[in-house]
Amino acid sequence: MEFRTGQPRWADLVSRDTDRAVDFYTGLFGWQATAAPSEFGGYITFSRDGHNVGGLMENGPDPGVDDIWTVYLEVDDARETAEAAQTEGAEVLELEDLADLGTWLVITDPTGARVGGWQNIAHTGFETTRGAGAPVWAEEHTRDYRAAVAFYETVFGWETEVLSDTDDYRFTTLGRGADAVAGIQDDSATLAEIEPSYWELYFGVANANETAVRITELGGALLERVADTEYGRMGHAVDPTGARFAILQVA
Repeated sequence: MEFRTGQPRWADLVSRDTDRAVDFYTGLFGWQATAAPSEFGGYITFSRDGHNVGGLMENGPDPGVDDIWTVYLEVDDARETAEAAQTEGAEVLELEDLADLGTWLVITDPTGARVGGWQNIAHTGFETTRGAGAPVWAEEHTRDYRAAVAFYETVFGWETEVLSDTDDYRFTTLGRGADAVAGIQDDSATLAEIEPSYWELYFGVANANETAVRITELGGALLERVADTEYGRMGHAVDPTGARFAILQVA
């Protein structure tokens, strides 16, 4: 796959119970899990029908870090991106060269959302973003919509389209129409006072209702009932250790 600047290129989960995470996601999406060599710290790659769709690593002992899916955006230069992000009010959490794979960047953006950047050398990134079991969409839910849009335009080079800008619903995408690959949603009215902004990754499913039942059977939980929207039938959930994700019914 080819990735434009600022497009979600990869995502991985940090989990305090990687064995349980493997059981949950392989059972839910039919993924395969492959462990990397020991020098990569036990990193696990998830794949669907031989195509890489995400990663998994153990969460550290820091009690302030929740289990979370991190979305990594394509960047040309991770260090320049880190500097630009800091200038625009972000906090740099990680910046590291990973052997011959590329350079890994993780930040907290100015609205409080954790997001990554990836400067690629030899890592394939997502090998599919279509169909059941694939990561089909990613978006930030933010408590400061205009600041978030300005940040991603400035730091990650987003070329945006405003889909809605009313008090009831504000939403901006990276790309236009069918070429859109990510979004930013104003959730200032719905996020709890202590809840930070966050990125959410959507996985395609063949049947949202059946997948919702399976989520609970495997130890996860739905955050709200599956519902029809203008973008398709979807639901929002957490896995057994609390990491957020979403499901979207695809044809």
